[in-house]
Amino acid sequence: MIKVYENRKLRDMNSFGIDVQADRLIEFDSHDELRDLLASDSSLLAGRWAVLGGGNNILFSDDFHGTLFHPVGKKITITHEDDDSIEIHAEAGIEWDNLVDWCVGREVWGAENLSLIPGSVGAAPVQNIGAYGTEVGQSIRSVETLCTDSLTKMTIAAAHCSFGYRESIFKHALRGKTIITAVNFSFSKHPAPKLEYGDLEAETKRLGGPSLQNIRQAVIHIRTGKLPDPKVTGNAGSFFKNPVVGRDVASSLKNRYPDMPVYPAHDPEKVKLAAGWLIDRAGWKGFSNGKAGVHQQQALVLVNLGNATGADILALAHDIQLDVVEKFGVRIDTEVNIF
Repeated sequence: MIKVYENRKLRDMNSFGIDVQADRLIEFDSHDELRDLLASDSSLLAGRWAVLGGGNNILFSDDFHGTLFHPVGKKITITHEDDDSIEIHAEAGIEWDNLVDWCVGREVWGAENLSLIPGSVGAAPVQNIGAYGTEVGQSIRSVETLCTDSLTKMTIAAAHCSFGYRESIFKHALRGKTIITAVNFSFSKHPAPKLEYGDLEAETKRLGGPSLQNIRQAVIHIRTGKLPDPKVTGNAGSFFKNPVVGRDVASSLKNRYPDMPVYPAHDPEKVKLAAGWLIDRAGWKGFSNGKAGVHQQQALVLVNLGNATGADILALAHDIQLDVVEKFGVRIDTEVNIF
């Protein structure tokens, strides 16, 4: 069912808890429902518009003067199943962690390392969400979208989604041209634990070994121990992306800072640095200016300490970026989408 809200307050719809509003917010269940609405009122796409999923990876810098489309469809449908794998169709409004729980409960592998990542299924391919050596693009078969120019359904195979580190075609070539309505996944029934990242192996072992349930609980335990609950302290998780640099840059920095962590990147000629380590070493962990701050346990996370505006958060982020460049010669880009 379509629901239209005028002058919708958004404080409860963004995890930073920024007190802003949208001129209009439209909830929709399905592709067909959204298509019919847009066909009947072309003005909805004439001005500024965007998609608001779970509100967990965004920062509102001001009131949103335009239309926000909010998917609320939550159906999971098995489209194919055999002895080796299961394929599912998941609507965009499903909470991502509910889908992970669904997979773990059915003993299928591929999503467990992505436990407790906030947000919706529809937002997952946009950022190509990832954690502990796993990215969602590895399990996506295709993404179903509504093309806003023609109001037709366009299904994009994973091979054409340009998935990279926190990247996809939806952030670039298709930005503002499509609305994701569902995602098709393929998960394996064969055990394939990935435990080499961070403390995951040790925590999984402590819980009894690499079963799906133990891996999921290990990830949840690690994440809740390091990341603030947005219901208590406004935040959007990791605010910055880990920078990807040439091996020569990393080698030079490693000579200066032997304890600096380095990880493989998609490009074998480059490596990934830990933005959290850079921010921490630059002295920002635990910093606060009264309204906005850096989390005391995870320097990647910027927090709303009480009635911060989007401008307050952005100013802090800008100061951190400048300082990291000055100290390390490395630019850290934002992972959070700025509205």
